[in-house]
Amino acid sequence: MTTSTTSIDPRLLQLASPALPVGAYSYSGGLEAAIEAGLVTDAQSAQRWIGDVLEFSVLRMEAPMLRKMIEAPDARWNDEFLASRETAELRAETVQMGYSLANLLRSLGIQIPESEEISFPMAFACAVRHWGIEPRQALVAYLWAWLENQVMAAVKAVPLGQTDGQKMLLALGARLNDVSEEEPGNFAPGLAILSARHETQYSRLFRS
Repeated sequence: MTTSTTSIDPRLLQLASPALPVGAYSYSGGLEAAIEAGLVTDAQSAQRWIGDVLEFSVLRMEAPMLRKMIEAPDARWNDEFLASRETAELRAETVQMGYSLANLLRSLGIQIPESEEISFPMAFACAVRHWGIEPRQALVAYLWAWLENQVMAAVKAVPLGQTDGQKMLLALGARLNDVSEEEPGNFAPGLAILSARHETQYSRLFRS
């Protein structure tokens, strides 16, 4: 067993906390539609779905975009990320969460670019830069917050036991360091189709 002396900034833990008041708990990111379609029925299929979205969308598009936003507060990255959202629901999700986080950060004295629509990763990046948080740690924390929310949505909606959820976090959490160093790219047609279906789903717990 090895240990590391690299310290973790407590403010980064605050940004990744489920207590952060941005409304993340109210979204499933397409997972609820996958459950409705019968693609996710148990812990194994939930882990496969979440893992695929992580690999083919979040790690390849969202994480590289966040890295660019941390490196340079350029509005083009915000606009490009918003344009990459597969459906109106997923776009509304990042805009609502970005709006909530931006308002919180402004109240804490952090400057946020003036824009009609701030994506969640852009607002997150502003906090990372302002507090001087190490970018790689920030990326992993951002991914962990996404993963934890997905797993908790699965626990509620499948439903699953808490032990199943922790096993998924342990398995999928090991993949959070695999952020692509290439240019962002997104190809997740299954997510797009099911998210679009969710917009008219009759009975649902989540906003996306």
